Amino acid sequence: MSPKRVVFKKVSRDKSVAIYMANRDFVDHCDHVDPVDGVIVVDPSQLKGKRVYVMLTCTFRYGRRGDEVMGVAFRRDLFAVTRQVYPPLMDKERQTRGKIQEKLLSKLGPDAYPFFLELPDNLPNSVTLQPGPSDVGKKCAVEFQVKAFGAGAPQQQAAADKLSQVGLTIRKIQYGHGPARDAEMSPTAETTFEFLMSDGPLRLKLRLPKETFYHGEPVRADVSVDNSSNRTVKDVSLSAEQVTNVILYSDDKYVKTVAKEETGDGAAPGSSWIKSYTLYPRLEHNKERRGLALDGHLKHQDTNLASSSVVKPEVLKELQGMLVSYKLLLKMTAAGEVCVELPFKLMHPKPQAAKEESECDDITFQDFKRAYLRGVIGDDDEEEEDDA
Repeated sequence: MSPKRVVFKKVSRDKSVAIYMANRDFVDHCDHVDPVDGVIVVDPSQLKGKRVYVMLTCTFRYGRRGDEVMGVAFRRDLFAVTRQVYPPLMDKERQTRGKIQEKLLSKLGPDAYPFFLELPDNLPNSVTLQPGPSDVGKKCAVEFQVKAFGAGAPQQQAAADKLSQVGLTIRKIQYGHGPARDAEMSPTAETTFEFLMSDGPLRLKLRLPKETFYHGEPVRADVSVDNSSNRTVKDVSLSAEQVTNVILYSDDKYVKTVAKEETGDGAAPGSSWIKSYTLYPRLEHNKERRGLALDGHLKHQDTNLASSSVVKPEVLKELQGMLVSYKLLLKMTAAGEVCVELPFKLMHPKPQAAKEESECDDITFQDFKRAYLRGVIGDDDEEEEDDA
């Protein structure tokens, strides 16, 4: 039996434009990004002579949308590209299109038109800061959206009739390195503390089996304590810290503990030991943490802690909006607090290769209804449109 292929569908309020997309996650492979493609279906009688354009945007936003007119909220478009879809600028048969687009064009009829847009490889990934209980309607996020609209010209999008606009939020994501992860060097951090009136030092060593961990995977660390000093070491703790730098509009930094083990272990003067500890940095343990960075999420899907930002050397960090990193923090007391840090990465595993698109003969549509979408944090185009 042929597998079913889900295609996301959303229709404008006046039914003049509908957008169909087979994917809403687009992968940054470091040297290129998956192209953003889909199909637009138009109703010429409803458009009344308007042209139809499709626009792809990457936006950084902070605050409530309603506050933007007062200059309180901050919004900046990091990237925007617009293409005319209808009337087509070239014959359909000459346009770039994939196998799923071919199937959709055949299924949806003569008023269906393909679109194909490319994202540059210097844009940030989708990420959002988790709001607190009192932050209703507030958002700090890097978002991507595909929008189709009817207008006389592409620059008239802002003034276009909202009834003939429709948009879908998409995500730009990155994966871990797959088999290459197993060949990673074991990252290690070590430090030595000297104490006054003590002949020997305190040596600490923190080691991970690999640099990259997948979301949901336990993080196992080896801790080595060599206490040649005359100080007593106590209250050993190990935590996983998420560090989010909001660098576009200010230099805000959020440091959040996403997993912690307070062991109560210690080391008497002249003693040494090596122990292993396991942490579980997962969103399910941090649901109420305000300011925690999450992977940009789509309303019909759960999300997770934000993946580590992987920025190419030639890309300006200021254009990334938010940068997310992780580190292990080993703490203990020995006549004062001593600590050592070790960075690590938290990523998505690369999924197994999907079956060829040509094998997916059975297409099923997932409709987005506004009653279902309304009032959910991080919604799609409902922030771009008035509620129906």
